[in-house]
Amino acid sequence: MFRTFDEIVAACKKKPGGRVMALAAAQDASAIKAAFAALDAGIASPVFVGGAARIREIIRAGGRNPADFNIVQADEGTEAQAAAKLVRAGDANFLMKGMLETRDLLRAVVARENDLRTGALMSHVVFFGNVPNCRKLFIQTDGGMVMYPTLAEKAGIVENAVDTLLKMGYENPKVAALCAVESVNPKMKESVEAAGLQRMNREGIIRNCTVVGPISYDVAMDADIARRKGVDCPWCGDFDVLLVPDLNCGNIMGKCLTVTAGAKMAGVVVGARAPIVLTSRVSSAEERFNSIAVAALTAGGIN
Repeated sequence: MFRTFDEIVAACKKKPGGRVMALAAAQDASAIKAAFAALDAGIASPVFVGGAARIREIIRAGGRNPADFNIVQADEGTEAQAAAKLVRAGDANFLMKGMLETRDLLRAVVARENDLRTGALMSHVVFFGNVPNCRKLFIQTDGGMVMYPTLAEKAGIVENAVDTLLKMGYENPKVAALCAVESVNPKMKESVEAAGLQRMNREGIIRNCTVVGPISYDVAMDADIARRKGVDCPWCGDFDVLLVPDLNCGNIMGKCLTVTAGAKMAGVVVGARAPIVLTSRVSSAEERFNSIAVAALTAGGIN
């Protein structure tokens, strides 16, 4: 169980072998700054992919020598493909988006010639920390990839989140399939599917975790509220993963936690052969750094 992002950074430093990040379209000062922070912290070494001349300018402006870094020239529109090739070749462990559209980076990931797909659904996992009245980090998923997931896709989203936590050293993560209610209502599709996920878990279809659903956010996050509502669940107040019904719900919840409640976050796309750091244009340097740390901890080694 990780309580803070600092603990994730510390775990990265203890992980055997270095981690290399391919930063696609690296002609982005804020992304390069985050890469420098990761390098200085000893959690990941960057390969800068993109317009080499502009990348060198940004590095010099940051007070560093471009000759000290691996810079791969890639013309505009080819940066994502060049970065994906580095991962495919085993020269990088994970990807990070720089100054390009998310769809362009993901297009390179799913391209057949790059062989980065695993056959699994790709989904977005977001770690939240510094949440009031919450003693540890937790994952919320999916708020960035799958708009209206089917029951089968929700199972895949759960499996991705669980796999991420297992790679971080968790055992049997606890998953709350969120809904507005704690009982099945045939007219509420979300409650039916949450119950379906719990059943799939009990039947061994979804493994290596414990899934509870349907369950409301307040009950999942607060053991006292659960008791007062008569919900007998030992994991209330201690869930590791919150599965939201759809992307809209996840996106709104995430912004409520960060903008209003002051939570810290880190986001990574999982389900491919390598984690993908996808932060928004308004992401803080801290969020970018935290996201790199999660990717570095969950990435495989260099071939």
